[in-house]
Amino acid sequence: MLCAASLVSLSAFGEPVWVSDQFEVMLRTGPSTSNAIQLMIGSGAELEFLEEDAASGYSRVMTGGGTEGWVLSRYLMAEPGAREQLVTLKQQLNVAISEGASMGSQLDVIRGEYAVAEGRVSELERDKTDMQAEIDKIRSTAENVLAIDNQNRILQQQLTDAEIRVSILEQEIDDIGSQAKRKWFIVGALVLFGGVLLGLLLPRMKWQRQSRYDRF
Repeated sequence: MLCAASLVSLSAFGEPVWVSDQFEVMLRTGPSTSNAIQLMIGSGAELEFLEEDAASGYSRVMTGGGTEGWVLSRYLMAEPGAREQLVTLKQQLNVAISEGASMGSQLDVIRGEYAVAEGRVSELERDKTDMQAEIDKIRSTAENVLAIDNQNRILQQQLTDAEIRVSILEQEIDDIGSQAKRKWFIVGALVLFGGVLLGLLLPRMKWQRQSRYDRF
């Protein structure tokens, strides 16, 4: 609870003030006990400070409902009373507890999402390992394919070379066969010529022998 002098030093026009939490105060139409009472304002009520009449010890205020009047300055405070502050603190505590519970729930959700993400990361790591193994297998297969292809080219070249050699050998065999045929033809011709010659000579040889025998 503040005196009028301290109220003036702490409050300015339009700033809030509060009724002392120890009394109910009377809101009068003027700054004296002779003025009519408009309202009874409960302790802890918030008012808007308008001005102070230091001589009378009254301050002009306005209620939240818009009613203006005068109250004793000594019954006004520049901050809420202890009971109002306690209520406010309780409300703030309840809000904090509620927000803490909400944050706890959010934390549980985040933990769950983290666990899911961690599981997903593990799954991706396994997939990566499997893919690497598949890539290694494909690379090994590709290397084998290249080796086989290279071997096939070598074998194809060897086959081509062998075909060329076979063709050369066949040509040589044909040449040899032709030569053999020519030789056999010559031999046959000689045999035939010899036979004809013998056929011509043998009768003459027989006739000469007979002629010799006739002479004896």
